[in-house]
Amino acid sequence: MKVHPFQIPKPLHQNLIVQVDREMVFYDKLHQHAEIQLTLIVKAKGKLIVGDSIHPFEDGDFFVIGPHSPHLFKNDSTDEMAHRISLFFTETTFGESFFELPDLEELHPLFNVSKEGFQVLGDTKDIQNAMKQLPNLQKLERFICFFNLLKNLCYADKKTLTNFVSSKKMGSSQGERMQTIFDYVVTHFQNEINLDTVSSKVHMTPNAFCKFFKQHTNKTFFQFLIELRIEHACQLLNRGDDQNSILEISEQSGFSSISNFNRQFKKLKGVIPSRFAAQQKNKKST
Repeated sequence: MKVHPFQIPKPLHQNLIVQVDREMVFYDKLHQHAEIQLTLIVKAKGKLIVGDSIHPFEDGDFFVIGPHSPHLFKNDSTDEMAHRISLFFTETTFGESFFELPDLEELHPLFNVSKEGFQVLGDTKDIQNAMKQLPNLQKLERFICFFNLLKNLCYADKKTLTNFVSSKKMGSSQGERMQTIFDYVVTHFQNEINLDTVSSKVHMTPNAFCKFFKQHTNKTFFQFLIELRIEHACQLLNRGDDQNSILEISEQSGFSSISNFNRQFKKLKGVIPSRFAAQQKNKKST
């Protein structure tokens, strides 16, 4: 499937679209759609790229992806099936003005924050249970479960996924270029990447490439690359198995200098890598 705005397949006589993915590799092409996407990661680890940002994910994580927001879930390769459950809907799923009803005023802030997307923080047990029930529910039960889910989301602690929301849909040509860039970077971020090489992948001069990337992500290419490397390092540090030293994790994340790794890590995370690892270990022990 080419990377361009596409329509989520809608079952006949159903307004809510529930999709269960059990596969070795999630659909990993950069894509966008008109629907708001609610996704529970049942079993998988990897990275979510959305808008201008990268976020790690693991079992139990729950994300809301905004409408027309370019994104992809890149799960790590393992011997086990990856599993996620997604729900798709729009503000007009039940009619043009359904969600504008005074009775549903409580939900209006949720739609506003959904434009940027968010990850639910803290205890997600109720949300997980609701998402796991959805595929097996009949129409009325699914409708009721859906609104209970929205109510829980209204009051859940949230972390914004991206502060950059493009006012334009990404066209086919632009989407294919961004997909090529992301495919290359996600595959090669552990190695040295230079501007000449990555710009040649999309048949652009380095200068034109930099402008193009900044226009579609609101950050420079190397900002994005560093964030991807740091998020990968966080995943390694979060394992807490002490198998790899900070130096080894730095190298496995694409940094040729441990001092640069420490500096960039603290800049993005507020603490040095060793302190971050200690914090993660303390969280798991409590």
